[in-house]
Amino acid sequence: MMKKRIPVVLLCLLVGSFSVPVHAAWLDVKTFGAVGDGKTLDSPAINKAIETAAAAGGGTIYIPAGTYLCFSIRLKSNIALYLDQGATILAADPAEGQGRYDLPEPNEWDMYQDFGHSHWQNSLIWGIGLENISILGPGLIHGKGLTRRGPGPRRPVQAGDTPVSLLNRTDPVAPRPERPPDSESQFESMNGQGNKAIALKLCRNVVLRDFSMLLGGHFALLATGVDNFTIDNLKVDTNRDGLDIDSCRNVRISNCSVNSPNDDAIVLKSSFALGFARAAENITITNCQVSGYDLGSFLDGTFKRTQLLAPDRDGVTGRIKLGTESNGGFKNITISNIVFDRCRGLALETVDGALLEDIAISNITMRDIVNSPLFLRLGARMRGPKGIPVGRLGRVSISNVVVYNADPRFASIISGIPDHDIEDVKLSHIRIYYQGGGTRLQAALEPAEKADQYPEPSMFGEMPVYGFFIRCVRGITLEDVEIDYLKEDLRPAFLLDNVKDAGFHHVKARHAPEVPTFVLKKVEGFSSHQCGSVPDTKLDSVIRKEF
Repeated sequence: MMKKRIPVVLLCLLVGSFSVPVHAAWLDVKTFGAVGDGKTLDSPAINKAIETAAAAGGGTIYIPAGTYLCFSIRLKSNIALYLDQGATILAADPAEGQGRYDLPEPNEWDMYQDFGHSHWQNSLIWGIGLENISILGPGLIHGKGLTRRGPGPRRPVQAGDTPVSLLNRTDPVAPRPERPPDSESQFESMNGQGNKAIALKLCRNVVLRDFSMLLGGHFALLATGVDNFTIDNLKVDTNRDGLDIDSCRNVRISNCSVNSPNDDAIVLKSSFALGFARAAENITITNCQVSGYDLGSFLDGTFKRTQLLAPDRDGVTGRIKLGTESNGGFKNITISNIVFDRCRGLALETVDGALLEDIAISNITMRDIVNSPLFLRLGARMRGPKGIPVGRLGRVSISNVVVYNADPRFASIISGIPDHDIEDVKLSHIRIYYQGGGTRLQAALEPAEKADQYPEPSMFGEMPVYGFFIRCVRGITLEDVEIDYLKEDLRPAFLLDNVKDAGFHHVKARHAPEVPTFVLKKVEGFSSHQCGSVPDTKLDSVIRKEF
C-alpha cells in the first residue's frame, strides 16, 4: 500500500512545482508589499498586484483582513478584487500629504451634466473600457478621504440645474453658488481629489457582490455605459448618491440596502457624459431597501432619524429615481419588492428630451415618506445639445403599493406639460395613508407649470389636493386604489387638470364634510365605477366639475 501511495504523492508534488500560473491567479496583496495597518499607503502594492495578474491573463487580487490606505486603484480586464472578512479599503485624504488621486480625464461633453457625472479617473477604484471585472467579498470600502463636492458644468447656471427648494432659502443651508462658465480654477481645485468610491465607464461583464460601502463621496458607485452588469448583496451607507447607473444596459440590481440621507439611493440616469445619447435599458431592481437614516447609522445598526434636511429643504432623500439626467432615455425596466423607509418616494422623470417607457413597478412598501410617494414628471428642462425635441413618458404600470405616513404637502404627482402629455399610466392595488392636515387655503392653490425647472415634487409648492395631482395626462387608469389620511384634510382627494381618458375603478378616498372627492378641470373622457360614495359617473367633456 505504501509503495502505491508514493507515486501519487510524487505526482502531487510535481504538479505543485509546475503550477505557478494557477497560483498566480490568486494574488495576495501582502506579497506585493501591502501592510494593511491603515497608515501605510497600500495602493501602489495593490496596483502592482493588479498589473501582475493582468499581464498573466487575469486573476483574483486577494485583500486579507486589515485596513489598506489607498489613493486610486486602477482596475484592468479579467481581474477580480476580493475583500475578505475584516478587510477595509480606506480612501486616503490628499490633505494629509501622502499622495493624491488620479486626475480627472478631459471630457468635452461635461457642459451637459455636473463634474461628478463627467469624470471617472478621479476615484478610489476605477476602470474604463474593461471587460470581465469583479469586486467581491464581505469586506468594506470606506471613502473617508473622498470629497462629496464638485464644480458645476462648464456653462452658465441654468434654471433647471438646481431644485426650486434651494433658491431663496431662509434656513441655514446655503444655495449652491453660481459659477462662471469659463473659469478653470474651479476645476483645478479638484485636481488630486477623489469624489467617487467606484467609477466604471464603457465596461462589460461586471459583477459587484457582497461588500459594504461607507462614505462614498459624490457617488458610492458611478457606472456609465456599462453592459451586462450584476450588483448583488451590497450594503451602502453614504453621504451622497448611492448606486448611479447611467446609460447602462442589461443590469441586475438585487438584495441591496442603500442608505443615503443626502441624495438618491438607487438612481438610473441617461446623461450625455459619453458624448452621445444612450438609453438605460433592460434593467431590473429587486429585493432591495432604500432609506434616509442618519449617515452611518445603517451600517452600525442604530438607524437614527435625527437629520431633517438634505441639501435642499425637502427632507432626507434616500429613494429610487429614474432621472434627473435624461438625454438617452429609460426603456424596459422592472422594479419590484422594494422597501422605502424614512425617505422620499419613487420618482420617474424625463426632462431632457428622452423617452421613458415600458416600466413595470410592483410590490413596494413605503413608510415615513417625506415628499410625494409617487412622482411622474415629463418636463422640458432640455439640458443637452440644441434641437432635441421634448421627450415622452408612457406605458408605465405601478401595482401593489402600500404607503404609510406620507408627507401632507405634496400628494402624489403625475404631471406633463401643455402639448406634451404623459400617456398610458396604470395604477392598481395601491394603499396610501397621508399625514393629512391640509387646509382650505391650500385647496385653493393653483400650481404653476414650471416646464423648464429641475424636477422635484416641491417644484410646484404645496398641493391643492392630498391624494393625487394629475395634469397633462392622456390615458390613465386607477383601479383598486385607496387613499386615506391620519388627520382630517380639507383638500380634495383627486385633482385632474387637462386630462384625457381617465378611468377610476374601485377607488376609495376619505374626504372631510363638504369637501369634494374629485375636482376636474378641462377633462375629456372621464369615468368612475364603484368608487365608494361617489356615484358612477361618465363624462365626455367638462370644463370644471367637483363631486
